[in-house]
Amino acid sequence: MGDLILSFPLVLWLERTYPGHPIWVVAEEKFFRPLMNVSPRVYYFPWEGVSVLRQNKYELIINLSIRDEAANLAGELDAEAKLGPVVLKNGATHIYGDWQLYRASVVENNRHNLFHWADLNALDCIPVSSLAATSWPQPRTLHKDSNRIGLFLGASEEAKRPSVRFWADLCAELLKRGLRPVLFGGPMEQGLGQEVARLFKGPVLDMCGKLNLAELIAVGQSLQLFITPDTGPMHLAAWSGMKVLNLSMGNVNPWETGPYQNDHYVLRSTMSCALGCWSCTRDKLYCHDPFTPSRIAVAAKRIIIEDRAGLSKMNMPGLRMSLSARKDNGLYSLEQISGSRSQAGDLLGRFWQKFFGALFGLWNMEQAMVVWREFSEQNPVLASRMAAHLPRLGKEFSRGLARSTPLDDSFWNSCPLILRQFTGFIHLFLQNNDYSRHSWIQVLSHYEKLASVVSQS
Repeated sequence: MGDLILSFPLVLWLERTYPGHPIWVVAEEKFFRPLMNVSPRVYYFPWEGVSVLRQNKYELIINLSIRDEAANLAGELDAEAKLGPVVLKNGATHIYGDWQLYRASVVENNRHNLFHWADLNALDCIPVSSLAATSWPQPRTLHKDSNRIGLFLGASEEAKRPSVRFWADLCAELLKRGLRPVLFGGPMEQGLGQEVARLFKGPVLDMCGKLNLAELIAVGQSLQLFITPDTGPMHLAAWSGMKVLNLSMGNVNPWETGPYQNDHYVLRSTMSCALGCWSCTRDKLYCHDPFTPSRIAVAAKRIIIEDRAGLSKMNMPGLRMSLSARKDNGLYSLEQISGSRSQAGDLLGRFWQKFFGALFGLWNMEQAMVVWREFSEQNPVLASRMAAHLPRLGKEFSRGLARSTPLDDSFWNSCPLILRQFTGFIHLFLQNNDYSRHSWIQVLSHYEKLASVVSQS
């Protein structure tokens, strides 16, 4: 459901770019049917009805799915242009579009990725100027006497949500501050809601499993704040105008899947492994520890009374609070409010964002150079490590061009972590183009651009 909601901005931009053209969306009916009242104007097709699609020719097909049947369908349909994974007539899968290929390359390699999924959905077919020109509605602010706080309890994986004990204690902390907690969840969270209410032992309204999505939206308009892990209802809340506090914990990256509209709050652990985590390999979820109920309750109270100054002064060791926003180019950004300041990983993420944006024509390479100079001044050892490894990449790429031989399967992740955003993309790019001579030439061109930026330090 969350992925479908994150495609809504793309649909709006397609409406503007191709006025008068119908937009047809294939999705699972259990996800699209409850969203039809809040979705942009499209024609939804369940997978059972895709035979109808084969009767038409299309101007553009965009496959945003990782499912094999989606790539097969994209290959079967007749279109002037295609983006995303497509199964070719020879049975091979080819990913069309620089940004769709980039997105595929950050699977299990997103530690330094700062591009949001909703932006990546669009950048191959929508000018970045259109993204910049889009104004998103602000989340609703209710009268300050309203004191109802929504808590969405569930998430797709246990690592992505707080514990039952956390939610029960948060209810108590909110009540201490004059705020009334309301529990939300789908049918799968009914037992969770009952357990939270039992542990809390105080006055709490448990709506878990009692509302459909339309009713959740309607009830949500009476909430001052919606506190939620990274989950589909979080995106629905942000899309429908609720004010969100996202507890971004576990194996999620808020730069990729945080609440997309402006002025929503995101709390994230500052642990070095928190970004780029796909599944925790440690003996416990240490990234959950800084999320204490008292901290969250204090933050919620200050968000409600719009005390930004107070939020910026909050001492929350191990956590960083950010606000969803837009940079001048219209791309999603998380603007830090409180917590530890810029770290090496933050700057490196900004550098790779600027580098790939320049590589794919969003802006010039000077922006990447500016960030690299800042990074190398603050982190000379890491900058030297990248510079020292680049000649090895150059030799490997030159050999590849001369011999047209595939890279070893371990190539991308055997390189230093500081370079893997680049090597992960390069490795997939070559595979996607069957290691053709032309693709090796393009790789050397990308390498030379990177070397020219890094050499300035």
